[in-house]
Amino acid sequence: MELADEHSERQLEHALIENIRNFLCEMGYSFAFLGNQFRLTVDDEDFFIDLLLFQLELQCLVAIELKIGDFKPEYKGKMEFYLNLLNDTVKLPKENDAIGIIICKNKKRTIVEYALKTSVHPIGVSTYSISPALPESYKNILPDGKTIAQKLQTFDLDRADEEVRTDENW
Repeated sequence: MELADEHSERQLEHALIENIRNFLCEMGYSFAFLGNQFRLTVDDEDFFIDLLLFQLELQCLVAIELKIGDFKPEYKGKMEFYLNLLNDTVKLPKENDAIGIIICKNKKRTIVEYALKTSVHPIGVSTYSISPALPESYKNILPDGKTIAQKLQTFDLDRADEEVRTDENW
């Protein structure tokens, strides 16, 4: 993925979705993509998990939250909330409890350790990095970061127009 140094969580998510095959290969063997912005509803309120995967060998759901800055301890609480909901409302009886992965731009090990010290759910924290340039063999195949950013912006505008047209039809 090639993204500008300054990017939003939405741009990061869209870039991962555009490259889902590569992302799943990076995650390892036996992951299946279930969706992005996966909706969970509680008391008529909607919550959205950035990415939801299923790990075939572990037989469990994997919730992934994407953060563009440093890890913050409050991310653990949000992830535990999602994992509780997944375990109670989405997970099938024969499946194992869901696990969570928080992917941040940066993390400080001690802060992560203290935040996760009392976690009752399996939660991991990982970082990502942005490559300033594509390998030569990819440059002729994939668009550059500026083009991707423009396409994402166009995609968001097209999607907003589509939502307005849909609302007008009601």
